[in-house]
Amino acid sequence: MIKVENLSKSFGPKLAVDGVSFTVERGEVLGFLGPNGAGKSTTMRMITGFIPPSDGRITVGGFDMVANPIPAKRLIGYLPENAPSYADMTVEGFLSFAAELRGMRGDARKKAVSRAIEMCFLESVIYQSVDTLSKGYRHRTCFAQSIIHDPDVLILDEPTDGLDPNQKHEVRSLIRRMGARKAIIFSTHILEEVDAACTRAIIIDRGRIVANGTPEELRHKSEQSGAVLLCVSGQPSGAVSERLNHLSSARRTTIVKEENGKVWARVYSKSKNTDGELARNVMQAAQGWSVEELHTEEGRLDDVFRSITLSETAKEVSK
Repeated sequence: MIKVENLSKSFGPKLAVDGVSFTVERGEVLGFLGPNGAGKSTTMRMITGFIPPSDGRITVGGFDMVANPIPAKRLIGYLPENAPSYADMTVEGFLSFAAELRGMRGDARKKAVSRAIEMCFLESVIYQSVDTLSKGYRHRTCFAQSIIHDPDVLILDEPTDGLDPNQKHEVRSLIRRMGARKAIIFSTHILEEVDAACTRAIIIDRGRIVANGTPEELRHKSEQSGAVLLCVSGQPSGAVSERLNHLSSARRTTIVKEENGKVWARVYSKSKNTDGELARNVMQAAQGWSVEELHTEEGRLDDVFRSITLSETAKEVSK
């Protein structure tokens, strides 16, 4: 549904997006991650045809966004960052206006507005003017306009921005449900949203893609992936560390904390494909100790995000 090939964008001497390529199929929810200024919003604006690329090609539903933009844009619902709206319109009036812009008339327009209001939980504010809404409700109203025409492709820039925890949960659930039959890209700074809603994630930094994979694949890149966390009581940390460091399957051991007579140690595996070998070895090594906790860790997305983007920054500085 979305195909991006060698996409670049320059603003004067500044190269904001540098040779980005990826695809998004129907049934995929792609999380677009990156630090501030990484090129996320610029890439999304080019995909929607809001700004032209300096180089590269974008196709949406098989239509070239530059050469044949109208049929491509018909397929897209777009929630931009800091989404604009008409402050003096009511929520219902604004959504009715958005539906009319999409070519809907009569009963089709009314049904589209009602569906969007229900999906975005706007029933309690439909007759309020947009300028009286809280930030969260204003953002939900703009989200509603992006789905008013039930598009095949959704491009969402920070769709949970300004929402309270309950509203965030509702929007993530909505994105996950819609993702079963649409192609969706959404940018976020909240890494837990990747697990909550995404089938795949891309990390972009300094205009380049630095990681691309499922949440599980990205977590597997974490240093903690496959590590074993052990908590024992009644043992000095030095003795715990020394015994665990002698394990043949262990790369190193760190003492996480020592508190109230308990020691927490993390044992890092030499290989992430050990099929539980490290956990079994740690369990054997802990015989005779009072074991309070022992589990294998999955890895953390925030560790992966920091290690990749910080290492890319270090590479750039060293040039």
